[in-house]
Amino acid sequence: MKTSRALVFGLTALAGSMAAAPALANDMYKSGVGGLYAGLNYTFFNIEEGSDDVDVGTLSAKVGALATPYFGVEARAGFGVDDDRLDGVDFSLDNFFGGYATLNLANESPATPYVILGFTRVELEAEGPLGTASEDDSDFSYGIGVNVEMAPQLSGNLEYMRYYDQDNVTVDGLGLGVTFNF
Repeated sequence: MKTSRALVFGLTALAGSMAAAPALANDMYKSGVGGLYAGLNYTFFNIEEGSDDVDVGTLSAKVGALATPYFGVEARAGFGVDDDRLDGVDFSLDNFFGGYATLNLANESPATPYVILGFTRVELEAEGPLGTASEDDSDFSYGIGVNVEMAPQLSGNLEYMRYYDQDNVTVDGLGLGVTFNF
C-alpha cells in the first residue's frame, strides 16, 4: 500500500511538472524566444572595396537554440537575390554561411536586444565584359540586433552585422527577419 501511494504521488508530480513545462519555458524566455528556433531574413548587404561601393540583397535561413535566456548558438546560410552594377560590372554576394553565438539581454519587455559573434564564409562575384571573378573567404563576424515578440511563438528581428572585413574589403548587412520558436 505504501509503495502504490508513493507511485501515485510520483506520477502525479511528474504529470504536473510536464503540464507546467511549456508555461515555465514561456516565462523563462520572455521575448517569445526559447529552446529551438528557426527563421528567415532578408539582408541588405553593402560591399565596399576601396572607393567602390555596391549594395546587394540576400535571403537567408537560420536555426538555433538558446542554452539559457542569455546565451544561444545558431547557424545561418543564405544566397544572393539582388545584384548591383558599377561601371558595367555586376556585383553579387553568391552565398554565405556561418556559425554564431548570441548574448541576449533577456527582460520582461517584448523586445530582447542581443549581440552576435561568430565566423562567416562569404562568396563574392564580379561579372563584366572581360569575364567573371569570384572570391570566397572567411572572417570573424559581429553585430547587434533586437528580437521583438509579435505572438507567443513568433518574433521579428532587426540586425546590423559586419560579416567580413579583410584586404580592404568590408561586407556589412542590415537584416530584417522573422523567427519561429519551438
